[in-house]
Amino acid sequence: MDDEIIVAIATSRLEAAISIIRVSGKDCIAFVQSFFTGKIINKDSHTITYGYIVDGNKKIDEVLVNIYRGKKTFTGEEMVEINCHGGVYITQKVFNLCLKKGARMAERGEFSKRAFLNGRIDLSQAEAISDLVTAKNDYATDLALKGIQGNISHFIEDLKEDLIQIITQIEVNIDYPEYDDVEELTAEKLLPLSQNLLDKMNHIIESSKNVHLLKDGISTVIIGKPNVGKSSLLNALLEEDKAIVTDIAGTTRDIVEGSIRLDNIILNMIDTAGIRNTNDVIESIGVNKSIELIHKADLVLLLIDGSSPLDEEDKELLELSKDTNRIIVLNKRDQGCIHDIDGISISAKEHDIEPLIKQIKDMFNKGNITSTSDDILANARQIQLLEKAKQSLEIAVDEMHQQIPTDLIVTDLYDSWENLKDILGERAKEDLLDELFKRFCIGK
Repeated sequence: MDDEIIVAIATSRLEAAISIIRVSGKDCIAFVQSFFTGKIINKDSHTITYGYIVDGNKKIDEVLVNIYRGKKTFTGEEMVEINCHGGVYITQKVFNLCLKKGARMAERGEFSKRAFLNGRIDLSQAEAISDLVTAKNDYATDLALKGIQGNISHFIEDLKEDLIQIITQIEVNIDYPEYDDVEELTAEKLLPLSQNLLDKMNHIIESSKNVHLLKDGISTVIIGKPNVGKSSLLNALLEEDKAIVTDIAGTTRDIVEGSIRLDNIILNMIDTAGIRNTNDVIESIGVNKSIELIHKADLVLLLIDGSSPLDEEDKELLELSKDTNRIIVLNKRDQGCIHDIDGISISAKEHDIEPLIKQIKDMFNKGNITSTSDDILANARQIQLLEKAKQSLEIAVDEMHQQIPTDLIVTDLYDSWENLKDILGERAKEDLLDELFKRFCIGK
C-alpha cells in the first residue's frame, strides 16, 4: 500500500461558512501537527481540536482539526480533516501549505480507493459511495445507502456460498472416490441446487435492470411524423424552449435531448426528427437515427395529430412501434379530436399535458417497476458480471441435463464463481481500479 500522504479539498470550491481539507496516509497526524498550533499528537481518535494553521510564524487560518486513528477510519489508515473558514482563497492557501509541507494532491477517488485496498470496504461499497454523491432521486439514494451498508456484499456472498457448496460436492467426488461414506454424485442430483441458484441470479438481474430505470432515468423517445408537435411536447415537458417550433415540416433534423423530473421519476427525453420519406440528405440522416432510437428506448411517446385523420405515415409509425413500451399521444386537443384510437389526449401547444404525465407516473411508479426484494445491483458493471456468472451456470445446467460427467462440469461452475468475486473486487486488476475510481469526486 502506498504510504504517501495525500490531501484534497473535500468540499465544493465555493464561498461558504466551512470547507474541509482531507488528509490521509502514514503518520499524517504528525504531519499536520507540524503546522497546526493545537496539540493532536497524543489525542484520542475521533476528537476535535481547536487551533491555527501556521506557516512559520504567520497564522493562515483559525480551524478545527478532526483526527482519526487505526484501521477503522474511512481509508483504513490515519486520517485528518481540517475544518477551515469557507472562503475559496483561504481554503486554497491551507491546501497549498499542505502541498508545500510534502503531501501529494489526491487523485480522483483515491480516498475510496485506499479504503478498498486496505480492506475497509469492497468494490461494491466503494461504488455505492460515489453513487450516493451523484444520486438524483430517492430511489438512487436508497440504493446507494444499502450498498454502503454492505447489502450487495451480503447477497453476492450468499450466491458464492451456494455455488461453492455445489463445487465442493463435485470436488470431493473427484478427489476421494474410494471412500465409502462419500455418496456418488451425479449431474441429476446437482440439478435442483443449480437450477435454484440460477433462478436467484435471474431474479436479481431482472430486478436490478428495472430499478435502474428509476435510478438513472428512463430513456424516452418522442416520435411522430413531421409537424405533429413533437418539439412543442418536448418544450412543454422541459418547461423551456429547447427545441425549434415552426409550422415547416422537417425542422428538427437531428436529435434534441433534455431531462425532466416527475416526482422521483427522471425522463431522459429525446426529441427525434420527424419520420417520413424524404429526399433531403440531412433530414434523412435524422430520420434514420430516429428509427434506431425507437428500439433502444425504455419508453416511446408516439405523437399523432388527433385533429386530423390517420394517414399512411401514422399507420407506419403505429406498426413500427407496436412491440415497444409505448404511449400513444393524441396531440392538438385544443383543435378537437376525431380519433377513436386508444391514446392520451393532450395539447402540447397549450402546455395541457397533465394526462400524459399521470400516465407516465402510473406506468413507472415504484410499485409496478421494482421488486420487493432488497437484492439489487447498483450499476451496469455489476449487472454485466452477474449475467456472465449466470451464463456460465446455464452452460453447467445444460451439461447436467445432458448427463455429462460432473468432473467436466466443474470448470463452468468455477467461471461463474470468479465472476461473482469480480463484483466485489476480490481479484480486481490495478488498471480496472484506476478506471473505476477516477470517476469519483476529488476528496472521495
